[in-house]
Amino acid sequence: MSKVDTVDGPKYLKQSKALVDHLLDEYLPSSDVEPRSLHEAMRYSLMAGGKRLRPVLALAAYEYCGGTKDNAPDTIHRAMAALEMIHTYSLIHDDLPCMDDDDLRRGLPTCHKKFGEATAVLAGDALHVVAFHLMAMTGSNKAVIELAEAVGTSGMLGGQIADMEAEGTKPTHEIVKNIHKRKTGALINASVRIGAMMAQADPLMLDRLTTYGENIGLAFQIIDDILDIQGDEKIIGKQPGSDSKKQKATYPEAIGIEKAKEEAALLVDKALSVFEEYEDNVLTFIARFIGQREC
Repeated sequence: MSKVDTVDGPKYLKQSKALVDHLLDEYLPSSDVEPRSLHEAMRYSLMAGGKRLRPVLALAAYEYCGGTKDNAPDTIHRAMAALEMIHTYSLIHDDLPCMDDDDLRRGLPTCHKKFGEATAVLAGDALHVVAFHLMAMTGSNKAVIELAEAVGTSGMLGGQIADMEAEGTKPTHEIVKNIHKRKTGALINASVRIGAMMAQADPLMLDRLTTYGENIGLAFQIIDDILDIQGDEKIIGKQPGSDSKKQKATYPEAIGIEKAKEEAALLVDKALSVFEEYEDNVLTFIARFIGQREC
């Protein structure tokens, strides 16, 4: 195995994000191609920015496990684009009036505000289809199954319905943890695992990176909950306080904001514990980056 050497983390994130943007532009149909309105809506949401965390995690895990840019780059590139398309499809549907009814996403009008509800539903559906097409083109049945399980009723979709059903209730710690591990954590963990799979990681390495992915996935959403209370609208791209207004089940609501911060920090430490004590690589940088987001 060839571990990633000490890196300039911010530079890596910037370059990887640029790569993801290029891949998405390449793999997505042009808005000049019929049906133009649908392709325009897909591109609008997909190219609106964002951290590109999931595809960057897949790339970092791929490289950590010995994958190189010369070793079947189309395979990892298709997987990266698929992961971001799945994430964006989930955001489009999550923002709909029948779910969270959000007006802003990444500082821009949400897809349904820009194009109408019907087009937004179809744009999300279409991104879902393109994503699985791309993942199937990697030739890895395991990766396709991994993605399907992360998105399905035991993962993201199951977390979404649990989130909706918990609105207006007094959530317990376990209820919120279950929602977050499925709605957000499952796809983040799958991104890490799929990257490792593309590099033919052995079972022991895959288990280690699964521990990493599970912990950063949950930490990421806990910090999102905190940012909804303490975040800056210019940074988070939406109005703070929306979770409280909608009576969402969140970590601060369940255990208080200070204990939520403590749990997020503990999860980041658990993610880092899978590496050697002084090991410095992209994955350790991303774990710390998640833990240090402005909250």
